[in-house]
Amino acid sequence: MTSERLFGMEIDALRMPEAVQRLHNWIQRRGPCRYVVTPNVDHAVLYQEHVGLRRAYTDASLVLVDGFPLLAAARLLRRQIPERVPGSDLVPALFESTNSTYEMGDNARLRVFLLGAGPGVAERAATNIHRQWLQVNVVGTYSPPLGFEHDPAENRAILSRIAACKPDVLVVGLGAPKQELWVHANRHEIAAPVALCVGATIDFLAGEKQRAPIWMRRCGIEWLHRVISEPRRLAKRYSRDALIFPQLVWRELINGGDAVTPGRKNADPWTVHSATLPENV
Repeated sequence: MTSERLFGMEIDALRMPEAVQRLHNWIQRRGPCRYVVTPNVDHAVLYQEHVGLRRAYTDASLVLVDGFPLLAAARLLRRQIPERVPGSDLVPALFESTNSTYEMGDNARLRVFLLGAGPGVAERAATNIHRQWLQVNVVGTYSPPLGFEHDPAENRAILSRIAACKPDVLVVGLGAPKQELWVHANRHEIAAPVALCVGATIDFLAGEKQRAPIWMRRCGIEWLHRVISEPRRLAKRYSRDALIFPQLVWRELINGGDAVTPGRKNADPWTVHSATLPENV
């Protein structure tokens, strides 16, 4: 598998079918948990100073480009990354491919646990998943309380819930960087061969949030749809990214290498510094 270094991150140069096949291989091998992260512009900006996020990315089994601006920057910088593999597309693609990968019968269905989103949202997502993909069985859902990541007892309970359900895939929608940090911190205890850090995907599957029309996704302006849909929550973050991201691109153009800046080595791995914004759900 080839990879390209971009803004300090090692990006796996895969297309969607190749990424999906990689997931199926891991599921069928039933090995220790392997997790996937899908960086967009906000992740690239956050990565520059967030030590915990860097560690999470370093140990990830797959790093797949999500945002169109990140792909455009990669092409400008002559990085050989073939296409976007957004988390919100990767999960449905995995489910869709399951229909031809697994034989009929409950014991052969793809077992999925949905972790994240608001109360009741994952349950609605499970209903929609069962309706659309007969070969996918959502075996568990949980919406953790605010601040759960700092509560050892709550974290042990979550890990026990997952283990009891024996999923093939853990879909994590806790927002960035919380989801990446949590999966990284608990990767040795997660009882699933695959964990996907995929932001608002559970909300999309539930119909809680609407994705941009296909034409907007193809044109690379899905971000505009999200800002219009949630201006109060996203406008500040997108404005910050619009200022910092071009600087990262310029620095890589000039330096011919990484634009990553020195991180705060002694920082709390859960802390988002003042140069960045809180989690991106």
